[in-house]
Amino acid sequence: MTRVARSQRHQIQGIAAAYGRAFGLRLAKAGLTLFAVIVLSFLLVRLAPGDPALILAGDQGGSDPAFVDELRHHLGLDGPLLFQLWRYLQNIASFDFGISYRDQRPVLDIVLEKVPATLLLTGSAFVFSIVLGVTLGALSARRPGSAVDVVITTISVAFFAMPMFWVGLVFIIVFAVKLGWLPSYGMETTAVSARGGWAALGDRLSHMVLPVLTLGFFYMSVHARVSRTALLQISAMDFIRTARAKGLSPWRIWRDHLLRNALLPTITVASLQAGQLIGGSILVETVFAWPGIGRLAFNALSGRDYNVLLAVFILSSLGVIIANLIADAAYRLIDPRLEREGKT
Repeated sequence: MTRVARSQRHQIQGIAAAYGRAFGLRLAKAGLTLFAVIVLSFLLVRLAPGDPALILAGDQGGSDPAFVDELRHHLGLDGPLLFQLWRYLQNIASFDFGISYRDQRPVLDIVLEKVPATLLLTGSAFVFSIVLGVTLGALSARRPGSAVDVVITTISVAFFAMPMFWVGLVFIIVFAVKLGWLPSYGMETTAVSARGGWAALGDRLSHMVLPVLTLGFFYMSVHARVSRTALLQISAMDFIRTARAKGLSPWRIWRDHLLRNALLPTITVASLQAGQLIGGSILVETVFAWPGIGRLAFNALSGRDYNVLLAVFILSSLGVIIANLIADAAYRLIDPRLEREGKT
């Protein structure tokens, strides 16, 4: 093996080792973050007012103190708080989220049943908000101060200012009640879904329209404003002036220089919105009776079903952490200079 080949091999090994160390450090930080979320969520939920044993005793028609104490012991709520936390951490380590107080079923099974519906809703709203938001932001930044810019900015501010549940109710009144174009609640029509085929697909898509628009328009307004601001700032930089002086076509300048650099703040906002989407889905799923984990969390909170509520918190936090890791990798894919700066 020549000296040049050995040098290249050592260089590749060094780069791989640096990436491995950086990835291991990020995983360690993610693990500590998830541990902190589990502990804080457990303590906050346990310290919240309300007693699941009293609620269940009332549902079962029993108010005898002895019955309530027996029920509290059965649910594991009679020990010291730190002991409950330690036992819960041991169970989580083996992926055991406990039993639902109300349904008397494994919590993990209940939550996993609802995850596909929430992923369908939030994923569709997420893609819709990014695509439409970046497109509107680019159109607005092309001619700042024009009529198109004013209209897009007004629409973005309006949807950002309006409460999400109010937008959903307006959509229901207009498009479901008044016009009768779209269904107002649920994820599917049972009779149509049972037939399968294109009819079932069309029925599912029609049920998705209003909740996806309600959730997506709010985050679209954020992406539109962020991308517009980023494009205007980047277009005034020296390297853009240099590209224009070299005679590059406007389309190439937008594609290779403006949009690529403007994606960085968009990715940052998108990674932060991964957690906000779950919070927004609670409102949207409640308004539209969408059978996802957002509605499940709301019902668990109302019924003080601690195990279900904690499972939703933990799994949602895990999803947000994974989304941030993906965003971090996308950052370095779009702009490799970040990786070099991190190693200096």
